[in-house]
This record gives sequence, C-alpha cells and structure tokens, in this order.
Amino acid sequence: MNGFIIIDKPAGITSHDVVSRVRRILGTKKVGHTGTLDPFATGVLPVAVNEGTKAIPYLDEGRKCYQALMRLGVTTDTLDMTGKVLSETDSSLVDEQLLRSLLLGFTGPISQVPPMFSAIKLGGQPLYKLARQGQEIEREPRQVEIYELELISYRLPFVEIRVVCSRGTYIRSLADDIGSALGCGAALQELRRTASGPFAIEAAVSLETLEESVHKSALDELFISPYQALNHLLDIPLADSGLLKVSHGISPGWDDTSALLPNVCQESELVRLSREYGLIAIAQLQPNCGSAQIVLKRVFN
Repeated sequence: MNGFIIIDKPAGITSHDVVSRVRRILGTKKVGHTGTLDPFATGVLPVAVNEGTKAIPYLDEGRKCYQALMRLGVTTDTLDMTGKVLSETDSSLVDEQLLRSLLLGFTGPISQVPPMFSAIKLGGQPLYKLARQGQEIEREPRQVEIYELELISYRLPFVEIRVVCSRGTYIRSLADDIGSALGCGAALQELRRTASGPFAIEAAVSLETLEESVHKSALDELFISPYQALNHLLDIPLADSGLLKVSHGISPGWDDTSALLPNVCQESELVRLSREYGLIAIAQLQPNCGSAQIVLKRVFN
C-alpha cells in the first residue's frame, strides 16, 4: 500500500475527515492528503498512503479543474450557501450573453482577495477561526490565473461554470467577484473538483468502494504509484551500482545509471531515479562543467 488513492470526497465532511476514514479502512497510520477541499465541496481529493506521502512535495498540481454551481442574487459571509445570507437581489434581468461576455474578462491572470473563511494563517491563526469570532482582517490580493472559464448551463437564478485554474485559486471568491460584476451578487451553491494536477475524477472512488476493495483484496487496482504520480519529472533508470549507492544515501554518478548519455542542464531540475518503473529516489540535476551532477533529495523505500 504505497502511493495515491483518489477519493471522490462527499459533501458534508472535511478533507481531514477523509484522511481519518482512509487511515481506518486501510489500517495504516501514514496517510495524508493534498489539495484541501471545503466541507461542502465534492470530487477529487488525492490521498497519499505510506511512501506516497514522501512524494507530495514533488507533485505537479499547478492546474485544477472545477464545476461550480453559482446562485445569483445572493451574498453570504462564507461566499457559499452554507453561510449567513447578507443580501438578496433580483437576478432575473441578468442576460445570458452579458454573462458570457463578462466571463471572458475573468480569464487570464487576475487579482483575487482570499475569503475570510479560509485556512490561510495570520499570526499562526487560521482566518476562518477569526471570521467565526466576527473579525474581518484585511487580506492582500493574490495573483492567480484562470486558464479556462466556460458557461455550462444558465437557469436563473442558477448558473453553472467550468473552471480550469492555477493552484491557490478560490472558486468562492471567483463566484463572488462575478456576482459583483453582474451587480446582483452571487454565492456558490455547489462545487465539484474534477481534476487536480495528474489526478482526475475518472479514477476517483468513494470511501465505500475503497472499503469494499479491502474486503475483496482488490486494492492494487486503486493505487497510483509514486512513480506514476511524478510522471512530469524526467526519469533516469539506475544500474545495479546506482541502486546500491542510493540505498546507502550516496548520490550516483552517470556511470551508475542506464542513461545512454549524461544529461546537460542550464539550471537545476528535479528528476526521478527509478528501477524497473519503480521510484527509488528524487534527485536534482545541477549544472556542472560538461554533464550535470546528480544530487539526492529524497530516497523511497
């Protein structure tokens, strides 16, 4: 049990709750998740198990994909419909073509103020705890990028959109900003993440399915290996001598690999060191005179 399981997170529980459930189902303590989802949100939650937890810092989760159902004509303190309603406005005059045109203005690099109800910490205290105490703290805008923003359905007061965005984007804030631009306000009714980096909803399973797989001894089908999860990194297969060196924490040379030629790089880059498509270590190629130098970063069991 090493690698990642993609859980289709249900609504109503936290990402931490999912980790606790997976830990109990698998009977192992070394479990973590990446890419927190709000309790009301559903969809892709990558859960790392055992050696998979070591791979989390090296994942490429630069792009996320969401389907979001917005309710026009309402604003709340949490920017979604789980919060306290602050205002209600008639949204029946919002024109579909106007909305489509407005969405174009939200694509590309945009500035976004993180919501008060978020896990961002100020002085070691999460903002959502301060928000629950009735405090409103000034937050610095952040630069995020919206790669794609598509209108899926238009059934006032509900509007469904598909968003492909950079890591760190708050879809609740995006919905609030769209509502402000329309002049009627908006809050998220539903949010579903369909992809997070290399992990997609097509490979996701429910917690119930995970439990059934344990009983059927069919867990292998659900795991994505650390080697697969880090597919964006250049792969350097190790020879016997390289495998021995790495097992003792020694950085291998190019003679210790199965590479036909040593790599040359202009700047440092991370690579996978592997053996028979199994991840042995993460290393860094550092520019050197001639061939790059291989420097060990993290060894896997």
